[in-house]
Amino acid sequence: MLNDDVLHYIHQSVLCWLATVDADGAPNVSPKEIFAAYDDRTVLIANIASPTSVRNIRTNPTVCLSFIDVFIQKGYKLKGLAEFVPAIDVRFKQLQAPLLEMTKGILPIHGIIAIQVQSIESIFAPSYRLIEDTTEATQISNALSAYGVKKI
Repeated sequence: MLNDDVLHYIHQSVLCWLATVDADGAPNVSPKEIFAAYDDRTVLIANIASPTSVRNIRTNPTVCLSFIDVFIQKGYKLKGLAEFVPAIDVRFKQLQAPLLEMTKGILPIHGIIAIQVQSIESIFAPSYRLIEDTTEATQISNALSAYGVKKI
């Protein structure tokens, strides 16, 4: 399910956004910076400071995870069921391995949000559809300009 293109965007994305819903149906979207594919159906997110996301997942495990390459302005939306794996769980040590590679031990991982992906949908900036001749190169150029990034 997590094919090479999805994996590419996971690796290229600096942040992802996790959408959860609380017991009253109120949505919550929270940025996450430490996340990785675990296998072809599972994405792991380090719980560094996510009490609302964890509380919501314990009430309603249905989640949506989005990530994009901010320069190309393309990415994916994954929907699935999440489980919170606390640090005391016997699976924690094995699951945290790819996340520890990213943090180098600098950020504390209090638990892991493990998402079993059920569906995948590509997402992209509307200009790809609405502005004729939009290419990845033009999107990159526009994003570099918008973010004030200068080539060295």
